Amino acid sequence: MTPTRKQPAERIILGIDPGTNIMGYGVLRVIGNKPEMLALGVVDMRKIPDTYLKLGKIFERVIGIIDEYHPDEMAIEAPFYSKNVQSLIKLGRAQGVAISAAIHRDIFIHEYAPLKIKMAITGQGQASKEQVAGMLQRLLNISKEEMPKFMDATDALGAAYCHFMQSSRPDADAPHYGSWSDFVRRNPKKVKR
Repeated sequence: MTPTRKQPAERIILGIDPGTNIMGYGVLRVIGNKPEMLALGVVDMRKIPDTYLKLGKIFERVIGIIDEYHPDEMAIEAPFYSKNVQSLIKLGRAQGVAISAAIHRDIFIHEYAPLKIKMAITGQGQASKEQVAGMLQRLLNISKEEMPKFMDATDALGAAYCHFMQSSRPDADAPHYGSWSDFVRRNPKKVKR
């Protein structure tokens, strides 16, 4: 029998919406099956002229957020298809750096496509950012004053909420692996050597 990870009675989920100009983050605390927002914000890097300094800032801030809220898991929005290859490369780098920060702190990582996040929150994959933000405001009882100026923050909170919804499903007891070596150790017959 393959061991599975049980959901703890209380857990913290960090959501990240990667970007090299504005990176959104949102933190949910889930007690039992009830989520509540702990934090919501952005890392604004528009005044940082160097791309590599921006990537360093992403790593530094994600580590800082992890150290402040001690999440059990991170949900990150996957890059979406873009006709602009350079934009897609920059977005992929930002996502990779955020993932690296989570790996550095031994946080389980889950990636969700924008369409899946929108479906989980609004029920429609083509929902606008405003619709996602409005639904999250209602679902999590976020006051008007707490709503952020940048929708990157609510997109990040949406990733965390999507993960909460996905992990609350009955098939959430499917195996989760902490690393490739963990997968190989637990599934020796599935790996060719």
